[in-house]
Amino acid sequence: MRLAVVSPDNHVLPRWGNSFAREGIQGDISKMETKLLNEEVTGQVQQIFTDLKEPVEMLFFSQKANCEYCDDTLQLIDEIASLSDKIGLSVYDIDADLAIAQQYKVDKAPGIVIAGRDGDQILDYGVRFAGIPSGHEFSSLIHDLILVSGRDSGLSDETRQFLSQLDQPVLMQVFVTPTCPYCPRAVVLAHQMALESPMVEAEMVEAMEFPELSNRFGVSGVPQTTINSGAGTVVGAVPEDYLIAEIRQSFGK
Repeated sequence: MRLAVVSPDNHVLPRWGNSFAREGIQGDISKMETKLLNEEVTGQVQQIFTDLKEPVEMLFFSQKANCEYCDDTLQLIDEIASLSDKIGLSVYDIDADLAIAQQYKVDKAPGIVIAGRDGDQILDYGVRFAGIPSGHEFSSLIHDLILVSGRDSGLSDETRQFLSQLDQPVLMQVFVTPTCPYCPRAVVLAHQMALESPMVEAEMVEAMEFPELSNRFGVSGVPQTTINSGAGTVVGAVPEDYLIAEIRQSFGK
């Protein structure tokens, strides 16, 4: 499966590039002696995490069968969680903990939910990852932790107003690959909208890990944002107003 990378007209988010790349990482987390994040990246992330405001919880969902990157993903987010006492980590099995997976609408493994935490209460904002956030998507994960911790989407007033008036649900699935430098912009924008509105859910989907889903929605270039199971499609990393227009069109409005 070969996917093209679609360049946007706008500047991309700051990123680590392939500081953490997926290729060549294998093995059970309990048996791995080498950390995935080197000291330089760890130091940078710790510095960024000084901006964390409210507590965040990462909910991780694995699967015993047919999940090549579950162990790697768990090790990655465990290392990230260890860098701040404001980040918690809960680990589940998508089959054994089916009710919890359904509660958070996780149906793929590895799956990650980035939620807020208020005491014992988990605040689900519909911010999800399906597949390992490696390569450029590592920056999406770090950005989302800061985003959810701040409890502020950072979107324009016009976008906030549109989202506040939604009367039907929106599901955005942003298809990416680890080597795509433009994908984090599309992922973070979708997650910003999910944080802003309880009517919106947004999921990063690693296209190569879930080829059947990618084929179903005709993914040939990344990033691709599929809206409500194909009712709308955006290819490339686009501005807020462009994505809003496509959401409107997917409603037939």
